[in-house]
Amino acid sequence: MRIPDRMEAAVLTGHGGLDRLSYRRDVPVPRPGPGEVLIQVGAAGVNNTDINTRIAWYSKQVTSATSEDVTAGSTAEASADGSWSGAAMIFPRIQGADCCGEIVAVGEGVETARLGERVLVRALQPSADDPFACITFGSECDGAFGQYTKTAAAHALRIDCDWSDIELASMPCAFSTAEGMLQRAAIGAERVLVTGASGGVGSAAVQLAKRRGAEVIAVCGRDKAGAVAGLGADLVLERGADPVASLASESIDAVVDLVGGPAWPRLLDLLRRGGRYVTAGAIAGPIVELDLRTLYLKDLSLLGSTWQPFEIMTNLIGYIERGEIRPVVAKTYPLHEIVQAQQTFLEKHFVGKLVLIPPKA
Repeated sequence: MRIPDRMEAAVLTGHGGLDRLSYRRDVPVPRPGPGEVLIQVGAAGVNNTDINTRIAWYSKQVTSATSEDVTAGSTAEASADGSWSGAAMIFPRIQGADCCGEIVAVGEGVETARLGERVLVRALQPSADDPFACITFGSECDGAFGQYTKTAAAHALRIDCDWSDIELASMPCAFSTAEGMLQRAAIGAERVLVTGASGGVGSAAVQLAKRRGAEVIAVCGRDKAGAVAGLGADLVLERGADPVASLASESIDAVVDLVGGPAWPRLLDLLRRGGRYVTAGAIAGPIVELDLRTLYLKDLSLLGSTWQPFEIMTNLIGYIERGEIRPVVAKTYPLHEIVQAQQTFLEKHFVGKLVLIPPKA
């Protein structure tokens, strides 16, 4: 197929408000270098990390919830460490950690037999040089919010299933994050609490924990309880209620937390002695209060989860192809409506993922 010289893409021009997103129709189409592939994007999911990066929420200067209007993100201090890796972002940047598409060109050293492959792109891309070094697709490099994108061939993983591009694009970032958390905390057939269970990662964690044989207690808004129960949660608790009053202290083996915020200490009260807590997000606020006596007297393990080993995504593709998990797509938008999509994302009146669809090239 003929690859055009220019494409349409949503470009992030700097930290700040939604006005920092510029939809352009004159962006140069990337060209694959040695060991890389060019992908025609079929669909791209929306994630918290897109918002967090835009507003520089990852900066240590910012202490508020991700849903708030963070003016600190526009300051020079916040911009200096505004990316998730703690480094300054490089602008302009095409975001988009979730990508489903088709390989349409290959760089030197990549077999031409890969042309035409339907692929998912690994959202968290580990480095072979450092066991915990990685980049996020759409943060340290351009991502999927355009008609075309490129990545290392090793991070474009072939998938064979009858799901739509929209359904597949809802999976890479959220499900790999959730699977990484469950692996890091060694979740098995035990009693697990999942916070933020209606979001992309939370709803993925519910399904993936059930797949491991866990009894899942999910926390979400009352209006989303039915949908979350439909994903397999054994019990759904209302967000904002005291979980200890509902479940009793020391009644949970592991907590999978995406929320943080002021209610965080009660999560540790729920954990049994020797229990595990794992987090990969803090949408209600990153600053929490910890009583060290709770930590050491109960022999708890507190685990962070970002880096993912290679097998996380290969396992995920296997789950998809075998029908062991299912997508949860709330709504789709054409790529040029990215501002509206992010506004809807911040309102949180949905379960699962929002997905952007670029125009056909």
